[in-house]
Amino acid sequence: MDHAKTLRRPTRMLGAILFLVMVIALAVLVSGHLNVAEMANRLAAARGWISAHFGLAALIFAAVYVAVTGLSLPGATALTLIGGSLFGLWAGTLLVSFASVIGATTGMIMARYFLRDAIERRFPDVVAKVNRGIAADGARYLFALRLVPVIPFFLVNLAMGLTRMPVRTFAWVSQLGMLPGTIAYVNAGRQLASIESASDILSPRILLAFAALAALPFAAKAANAWWSRRNSLRTWRRPRRFDYNLIVIGAGAAGLVTAYIAAAARARVALIEEGRMGGDCLNTGCVPSKALIRSAKLAKEGMHPERLGLNGRLEPDFAAIMGRIDKVIARVAPHDSAERYRELGVDVVRGNARLVDPWTVEVEGRRLSGRRIVLATGADPAVPPIPGLADVEPLTSETLWNLTERPARLLVLGGGAIGCELAQSFARLGSETTVVEALPRLIAREDEDSSEMMRAALASDGVTIITGVAVNAFSRDGQSRQAHLADGRALRFDRVIVAVGRRPRTCGFGLEELGLLEDGRLVVDDRLRTRLPTIYAAGDVIGRLQFTHAAGQYAWFAAMNALFGDFKSWKADTKVFPAVIYTDPEIARVGLSETEARERGIAYEITRYDLAELDRAIADDANEGFIKVLTAPGKDRILGVAIVGARAGDMLGEFTLAMRHGLGLNAILRTIHPYPGWMEAARATAGEWRRAHAPTWALVFSARTLQWLRG
Repeated sequence: MDHAKTLRRPTRMLGAILFLVMVIALAVLVSGHLNVAEMANRLAAARGWISAHFGLAALIFAAVYVAVTGLSLPGATALTLIGGSLFGLWAGTLLVSFASVIGATTGMIMARYFLRDAIERRFPDVVAKVNRGIAADGARYLFALRLVPVIPFFLVNLAMGLTRMPVRTFAWVSQLGMLPGTIAYVNAGRQLASIESASDILSPRILLAFAALAALPFAAKAANAWWSRRNSLRTWRRPRRFDYNLIVIGAGAAGLVTAYIAAAARARVALIEEGRMGGDCLNTGCVPSKALIRSAKLAKEGMHPERLGLNGRLEPDFAAIMGRIDKVIARVAPHDSAERYRELGVDVVRGNARLVDPWTVEVEGRRLSGRRIVLATGADPAVPPIPGLADVEPLTSETLWNLTERPARLLVLGGGAIGCELAQSFARLGSETTVVEALPRLIAREDEDSSEMMRAALASDGVTIITGVAVNAFSRDGQSRQAHLADGRALRFDRVIVAVGRRPRTCGFGLEELGLLEDGRLVVDDRLRTRLPTIYAAGDVIGRLQFTHAAGQYAWFAAMNALFGDFKSWKADTKVFPAVIYTDPEIARVGLSETEARERGIAYEITRYDLAELDRAIADDANEGFIKVLTAPGKDRILGVAIVGARAGDMLGEFTLAMRHGLGLNAILRTIHPYPGWMEAARATAGEWRRAHAPTWALVFSARTLQWLRG
């Protein structure tokens, strides 16, 4: 559940109450200071003149309305209300409807031929959004903008002038799209004109007229959503009955969580998986890599036992380490097994899944129908098209677990999170390791101080680091393998691990045939719906945050929206998202980095605490690193946190909790932390902020008061 939305519910109720109070107060004030009878007489006189000179009055009103809308001047809403007051419901609607379309079309033509460059410079985001919508949906997109005005009408007029939409199409679509709103506003104006006394302001007819205005956006949004669903599914025939409430394709982290939630809600669920249950995280990602990191860390400590007052030496046994990794996977596997999910009530189907239509999935010749479908197909390691790469038998984060012998010389292509974790681990286990990163520094998404700590940590483990240089080609001569760099250097190696990112797994599932891809990318909205409203997606396949805990977060939203989206839907919320790189020291971050804040022009202050001052870090001989907190200037509101240290991932949790629930550094400072613990660092950081922001006047007052008390 989105806690922020839960907090907004009483706020909305309070707003409605305040609005009602304002209406009542307005009625009281009007009754004492406004001569309603005089206004009614003047309005009656105006209507009499209009009745006697209807053609001229209509022409003047329409001309003014066209001028206001055509020149994008403020006042169209007021004119619409006036039109209802003077001309009545039907004549007013007719005049406003055609005048608004003529004005909007005039503005659109002016933008197309005279204002193109100026509008693109002034409203680049709006123009880009409209262009994407027109390219994808054409007239239907314009109709939706008119029906549910998420963008002001004058901006729609101007932005549409920059597209290739025909003027005739723009005019008739605008006429239809604006008609419901025109009727509602003209009727409100007509009702306002019928007020004869202050008490009429609270009469049912006036309240109903304005209630219709308030309800219009919601009704229009619902109608547009219904029409969009109906229109997008018109090509296929909907089954009368479904085998399942939900079909989930993929049994990785996202698919398992989706199926679990649906089963807990007592839905009938099918979970389809061709490979091993648990997906990448269990079999080739999080679990085996962290088991490898643990062995490598102990190997490093065993090389220098004297630092802890010990004698002896630990020697890595690579085959035994890989065997231990297999045991760890086997130990965790029952949590994700088909047997466990069948016990939960999920039908686990083995085989390759392919979408046939928006409700049907074919698995090994068998067809399953589901009211909703969730795609959780994951991602594959990206392998760049470098000449000769295939000839040197590259390993990836998926295939390296088949190694039985430790490579003497290892090349890691890519200096991101995965590349750095693997490079450090293999170096600690005895491989002569080199990392090549085309970008200027390692883990380029993090701040420079975190990146420098990573470089120093890898270098201390003997890793050779080459940044800012790309690999142009690979070559092989017998058993000798070489990487040829863009600066002319050649690196010899025995095996290469490619760790340059991951690409969503979208091929082979029928997504292309159903039109769900755009340039090979699966298109989803903020509720994780694809272009077909019966099909949702979660996890790495959507290409956003490719982490196991992100997959679980997305899975909750996908499951709930797929099951109950007809009644209530939720936007996928990942604003406060923690991420950890499990090197030694670990590098963790949540919220804004300093680089991001600077690039976005967001004002911030920095509070920094060095772990060299933390008692527990000193006792553990792991006192390298820091905590860096970004806060709003002069306030304890946390904008972002970066931690580098032995237990950075664990320490990040408290800051993530605080940010998620709107708590500041003062709340952390007031929380009791056990001593001596790693979490004491969070409280110490909050103390640093408090000391830096202690009010000078309070300290002066305290000093003088205490001096006076001494006598």
